[in-house]
Amino acid sequence: MTENQTEYELTEKQAPLPAIATPNDVIMAAVQKGYKPEFIEKMMDLAERFEKNEARKAFFEALASFKLEAPKVKKDKRNPNFNSYYTSLGNLLETYNPYLAKHGLSASFPTPQQTDKTVTGECRLSHRMGHSESVSITVPIDQAAIGKASGQRSRNAIQDIKSTFTYLRSVTFEAILGVAGTEASLDDDGNSAAGNEFITEAQAKEINDLLKETSADVPAFLKYAGAETVDTIPAKAYKKVIIALKQKAKKKPEREPGSDDK
Repeated sequence: MTENQTEYELTEKQAPLPAIATPNDVIMAAVQKGYKPEFIEKMMDLAERFEKNEARKAFFEALASFKLEAPKVKKDKRNPNFNSYYTSLGNLLETYNPYLAKHGLSASFPTPQQTDKTVTGECRLSHRMGHSESVSITVPIDQAAIGKASGQRSRNAIQDIKSTFTYLRSVTFEAILGVAGTEASLDDDGNSAAGNEFITEAQAKEINDLLKETSADVPAFLKYAGAETVDTIPAKAYKKVIIALKQKAKKKPEREPGSDDK
């Protein structure tokens, strides 16, 4: 180094770098050996690209390992309108989250985007090293909760949005993982054991008649019954809800004579 040459004016030829494993090591060595700031800045950009690429590779390696171990998940809920079964969100998350965590993966559902008629839901799958991938879907707000027996809507607007968001989380979760619920066997559809069979149409009619008779708060009643609609009340809950409604009917005061004459 000459008298007029500062430490930071050294060139790569004057201060050769040793064989280094990663861009971060190169940066540290360059700083210690007095390389020019422009060179160090370029190495920092290279290090950032290197880390992102490594995180991306780790993400897909973890996802591949997850798929080798992930079990099948059965369809555990019945859609009474179409007499078909589907996999509930709770069943999906409880089945797959432990396997995702084992491989450094986690799923999240950002706040949905909503218009007057649609909801856009997203599932984001992230790896502990920072890389993430996402799937988003836009669907109309579900307003189809109408009881078969009563023909009346059995949900309010907020419950419609919640139902839609629940559906979107299930669909996007399955899509980002590349999984799907399997069909139940002929001998056991997986619903009897899980207690997920629903009441019959005759039972639904009986309940709807009692709801009208007692002027019951339908959303509060459905929350008590553990269902989104009267048609999807679990069969095992039928006895308790009928008892509750009949007790409410007995407590309802009778019409006083002449009360309609006012």
